[in-house]
Amino acid sequence: MLNIPTQSFPAPSSQQRVAPSGQSGRNKVALKPGHSLMDWIRFSKSGKDLTGLRGRLIEVTQEELQKHNSRDDCWTCIRGMVYNVTPYMDYHPGGEEELMKAAGIDGTDLFDQVHRWVNYESMLKECLVGRMATKATTAIKAMIPPPPPDGLTQSTSVVPPQNKDSRPRYDWFQTDLSVHLMVYTKRKIPSSGCSVVDLKVGILRLEVLLGKMSYLIHIRLAGEVEGNVSVHTAFSVGKIQVSIRKQVKGKWASFGEPLEFHNTFIHQKDRVAHYRDCVLLSKIVVNHNTLVFRLQPPHGTVMQMPVGKHVYLKAHVQDTEIVRPYTPVDQTLAAASHHSSQESDLYLMIKVYPDGIFTQYLNNLQTGDRISVSGPEGSFSIRLLRDVTYLYLLAAGTGFTPMARVIRLATQDIDTIRKTKLLFFNRREEDILWRPELDELAANNERFQVEYVLSEPCESWAGRKGQVDELMLQDFINKPDGSKCYVCVCGPTAFTELTIRLLKQQGFSEEELHVFQG
Repeated sequence: MLNIPTQSFPAPSSQQRVAPSGQSGRNKVALKPGHSLMDWIRFSKSGKDLTGLRGRLIEVTQEELQKHNSRDDCWTCIRGMVYNVTPYMDYHPGGEEELMKAAGIDGTDLFDQVHRWVNYESMLKECLVGRMATKATTAIKAMIPPPPPDGLTQSTSVVPPQNKDSRPRYDWFQTDLSVHLMVYTKRKIPSSGCSVVDLKVGILRLEVLLGKMSYLIHIRLAGEVEGNVSVHTAFSVGKIQVSIRKQVKGKWASFGEPLEFHNTFIHQKDRVAHYRDCVLLSKIVVNHNTLVFRLQPPHGTVMQMPVGKHVYLKAHVQDTEIVRPYTPVDQTLAAASHHSSQESDLYLMIKVYPDGIFTQYLNNLQTGDRISVSGPEGSFSIRLLRDVTYLYLLAAGTGFTPMARVIRLATQDIDTIRKTKLLFFNRREEDILWRPELDELAANNERFQVEYVLSEPCESWAGRKGQVDELMLQDFINKPDGSKCYVCVCGPTAFTELTIRLLKQQGFSEEELHVFQG
C-alpha cells in the first residue's frame, strides 16, 4: 500500500496552485528538450538498468550509502528505501542542485519539506537499489496490542495505559438486530466531524483524527452484516457511535477479530493512507478553467471532513500511478454548518491545466467513473483559532480552496472572531473563484470582508492592483489593542514565502501564522 505522509495543502508544487503574473508557482529549472515527466516515464519503462545492479536488490549500509554522493553516482534514502537518482538528475523539475542536497544521506526530511505529496515510489521504482540495512524497530510492534484471550467480548472496554489518560478508548454493545461501536475521544469534536468509517466485506475500519494524532479501529466483524453504516457524533462530549445492522438475527459471542494496527493511537504522519473508490456524480463549472468535482464515497463509507484538511486523489494515467492533493470545499460558500453526519459527498474545486497530465485526466472523467480517494490529511486544526478575534486570510489563485471552509467556520461557528478578512490575489478578473458568493457574504455579514488584487487588471478595474508587498499588508491588516490576530496564507511558493517574510517583519510570530503548504 502506498504510504503518503501527512501534510498541509496545497503542496508548493501542486498544479492546484496558481501563480500571479511574475510569480512562479513552482521552483523549477529549465529542463532540456525531451526531459518532461512523460519523457521520464517512458525512459524508466525502457528496460534500461537504472540502478547499476542488473536487477538485484541489496541491503545498503550507512557507510555504503555515503560513498554514492557525487553528480555521476548519487544514491539517496527515503523512508528506509535507497534509490539511485543519478538517471533522474536531468528530469528533476527542481534541478540537480536540489537532488544533490540529499546525495549519500537520508533525504526523507528534505523530501518532505518540498514535495511530500509526490508518489516517489512509483516515479523511482526502477531506480530502487534496496533497503537500508537497519534492524527492525519495535515501534510498530508496540503499536499493535495483542488480542484478548477470548476475543472481544460484549461490552468489553479497552482500558488505556494508566500513563496515557488522554488516549481514546472504545466499547461495543449489541441487540439481536444490530451491533454498535462506541468511541470515546476524551475531547470535544469539531462540528464538521473527525471520523472516517469504511465497512467492506465484513471488515470495519474506523479512523478518528484528533489533532496530529490518528486513532484506528480495525476489526473483522464476528458475524455477517448489511453493507450500510450509520455514524452519530456527540460533538461536545467527544463520543462517536457506529451502528451496523446484522444480516442474521441473534447474539455474537465477540465483536470480532482485531486486524493490523487495531486500537492504535499514533501520529497521522506515521500511518499509511487508506484509499477507497469514489464515484464522480457531477462536474460544475466555476469559471473558464476551474470545475467543482462532486465525488460520492462507496456504499459502507462515511467520510467526515474536518475544516482545513485535504485528500489525495490517485489514478493510473498512461500506466503510471499519479497522486495529487486537493482540498474539499462545501457545496456552496454558505453551506449549512451542521450538516448530516451521513452526508459524505466530496466537492473538489480543481483548476484544469491545458498541459496538466492529472487535471486533464480528471476533466475527461465521465459521470459514473471512479477514482481513488484518501481520507483527510493535513495539520490545520480549529484549535488554532481559539480566542482569535481578528482572522486574516491571504490567498492566491486556487490557494483559496482551503480558505473557503475556514470562512464559513469563522462566520458561522466561532462567535469570538469579530472580523474575518480575505485578501484574494489573481491574475485577471475572470480568474476570481466564487466571486458572487464572496461578495454576497460580505454584503450580508458585517463580520466578513473581501478585497481582490489583480496583477493583470483591465482598464476598468477599480480594485487593488499588483502583487503582495509591505504597504499592501500594512494597509489590509490591523491589530487593534487587546485583540488576538491570526493569519492564514495559501498560494504559490514564491507568494507564500514573500508573504510570510513580510508578516514576520510586521511583528507576527510563528504562533500567529498558518501556512497551507506541503
